[in-house]
Amino acid sequence: MTIDQAGVDSAVALFHSLSDGTRLAIVRHLAEGEARVADLVGRLGLAQSTVSAHIACLRDCGLVDGRPQGRQVFYSLARPELIDLLASAESLLAATGNAAALCPNYGVEALPDGGRHE
Repeated sequence: MTIDQAGVDSAVALFHSLSDGTRLAIVRHLAEGEARVADLVGRLGLAQSTVSAHIACLRDCGLVDGRPQGRQVFYSLARPELIDLLASAESLLAATGNAAALCPNYGVEALPDGGRHE
């Protein structure tokens, strides 16, 4: 069996785009329905410029779409499969207990900010 390197590289890019805590929080909020940057700023308690930068990243990755309405833009998930991916990740985390959080390479203690993403 040969490894499809292009497929692996695409998967790495996808998971990297979701590996930031702020981007993951945005995706989780958008899984509940569309929102404006101002809505996300209020819910996440982050600066508008921070939220906008992360939204731009998610748009560049094809994970988030924007719907202009007047001077506002309402953001939503571009693909419903992303909700399934999040649900599968939550099931996997529940099945493995604290293993991911305790991982010496990527767990909470291994992150430079102790697991908090700004």
